[in-house]
Amino acid sequence: MPLVTIEHVTDLDYQAVRRELVSFIRGFFRAAGARGLVVGVSGGVDSATTLALAVDAVGADRVLALIMPDTRVTPEEDVRDALEVVKAFGVEHVKLEIDAIVDAFVRVAGEASRKTVGNLRARVRMALLYYHANERNLLVTGTGDRSELSIGYFTKYGDGGVDFLPIGVLYKTQVRRLAVELGVPRRIAEKPSSPRLWEGHMAEEELGVSYVDVDTVLFALLDLGLPPKKAAEVTGKSVEVVERVCELMNSAKHKQVPLPMPSLEAVYAHWPGLEKAREALRSRA
Repeated sequence: MPLVTIEHVTDLDYQAVRRELVSFIRGFFRAAGARGLVVGVSGGVDSATTLALAVDAVGADRVLALIMPDTRVTPEEDVRDALEVVKAFGVEHVKLEIDAIVDAFVRVAGEASRKTVGNLRARVRMALLYYHANERNLLVTGTGDRSELSIGYFTKYGDGGVDFLPIGVLYKTQVRRLAVELGVPRRIAEKPSSPRLWEGHMAEEELGVSYVDVDTVLFALLDLGLPPKKAAEVTGKSVEVVERVCELMNSAKHKQVPLPMPSLEAVYAHWPGLEKAREALRSRA
C-alpha cells in the first residue's frame, strides 16, 4: 500500500477553502476598482468552478460569462454544459463562435500545423475576453488550476493571459471536489478534461498521464518536498510516470517566470544621466 495517495491530496476542508478563495477574489476585485468579472466558460470543471466562486464573491449581476466555441472542434455537448452552468448561476452570458476569426487569421498568416492553430484558438478567446473586459471595465478571471500551471498545460497568452487565477492554488482533483461543493452538476465536475484546441483533443491523452497520477506526484514533489526517486517510492507510481511529470514541469519553466530581460544593474552602469539626475536631486535636498 503506497504511503502517499490521491486521498491525501483531496483531503481538504472544502468549505474553508471556499471561504478563502471567495475572500481572495473579493479583495482583488475591490482593490482593482473594476465593475465586475468576466469568465470564459467552456463547459468544463475549471471554468464552472471559477464562475461559481466569482458569483459567490461579487454577485451574479457583476459577472459576465463568455462561451466561445469553434463549431468545428467544440462538441455541442460542451456548449450545452456551458449554457447549463451560466444559467444555473444566473449570470449574463454571450456566446461567440470563433470560427470566422480563426479562419481570417489563417488566411492572412498562412496555413499552419494543428497545434499552432489550436493555440491560436486559445489566443482568440483571450482577445475576446479582454475586448469585453476593456469595454465594461471588468477583470479577466483565469480558470487555470495548479496542476495545469505546474506542468505548463496552458497556452501562453491564451488561457494563460488573465488578470488573476482564483483556483491556481488547487490541483485538478481538488477542483473537482470543490465544484460539487459549489453546486456544479456532478456530471460536469467529473467529465474528462479537454482544452478542445482541435477535434478530439483530450487532456490526458496528450499528456500521456492521468490527472490522478499528475496530482499525486506533484503533491509528493512540491508539497512534501521529495526528490523524484523518493516520490516514486512513496506514491507507488512508476519511475516512468514520475519522470513524465518532471519532464512536463521542466519544459514549462519558461511559462512560469517573468519574461527574461537583461540586468537593469548592467544598464545603470552605462547611464550617466541617471547619476546626474540623482546628484541634482541631492543638491536640492
